[in-house]
Amino acid sequence: MIEAKKIVVIDGHTLNPGDLEWAPLTSLGSCTIHDRSAAEEVLSRCRGAAIVITNKVPFGRPLFQQLPGLRYVGITATGYNIVDIEAARAHEVIVTNVPAYSTLSVAQHTFALLLEMTHHAGAHSDGVRRGRWSAAEDFCYWDFPLIELQDKTLGIIGLGRIGQAVARIGAAFGMRILAYDVQAPLSVAEIEMCATLEEIFVRSDVVTLHCPLTPQTHHLVNAGRLALMRPHAILLNTSRGPLIDEAALAEALHHGRIAAAALDVLSEEPPPADHPLLLAPNALITPHIAWATRAARQRLLDETAANVAAFLAGQPRNVVSG
Repeated sequence: MIEAKKIVVIDGHTLNPGDLEWAPLTSLGSCTIHDRSAAEEVLSRCRGAAIVITNKVPFGRPLFQQLPGLRYVGITATGYNIVDIEAARAHEVIVTNVPAYSTLSVAQHTFALLLEMTHHAGAHSDGVRRGRWSAAEDFCYWDFPLIELQDKTLGIIGLGRIGQAVARIGAAFGMRILAYDVQAPLSVAEIEMCATLEEIFVRSDVVTLHCPLTPQTHHLVNAGRLALMRPHAILLNTSRGPLIDEAALAEALHHGRIAAAALDVLSEEPPPADHPLLLAPNALITPHIAWATRAARQRLLDETAANVAAFLAGQPRNVVSG
């Protein structure tokens, strides 16, 4: 059994902007919760803490070196690239993440993006409010091509839990499912075939990204692969922004090389006002909200607390630091 001592939540606002209760975590020890922390505040706020909970605040080697009492870093996310794992090991700090909490929410948002690109419900609703329907000569009108998903080919890159959930939803719409994964689970019934990356880009009407960000997947979508896509194809990304070479995607959209892109993530968040994709045609962008349903955030909070409790009991779970 490990004494809880001091617990610090360094950037808790996105997980809990006020609609959840922190009790599962605060019941485990003396807990200080900060909504946000500027870079210059992190060290002083973490001093004396054995346990720190972070979402997007990075923990690199210098921070570990200056926090000798730190024993545990809990990441309120599935991805853990914000923490220098080698430095954590060197300083004997346990690092955990929370896998699978947002699987259904992210898969749902993936299709929210796709359905908006195929039916433009939001844009048509805005037109109705501006008087377009009231002024129409016919009983209906549409300003964009309306696309049916039945028999379209959905290419999924990354067949973890989210990719598999997307495959199931796509199959329910009658889509043909192609998939690529470094270790593709061949037992996923909805998959028509496991394809190469190039086949995914060449054959798919919709390409959707659900893989982690690694040195191998950085700019996985680049100018060369965009050139393989069909002119009517749609690119979706609810995974990590740097999977895409955003300048190359903006150029492809400006020149009509693909039909559209719908993204929930960008390489810099928040993006600068002059980000190339904010000015690109047929780019639908949401502010990294696929994970953020209340149900998913409640699971995230509960699992974060369960991870801390397991660490305090001497039986850490969801350890990513080896």
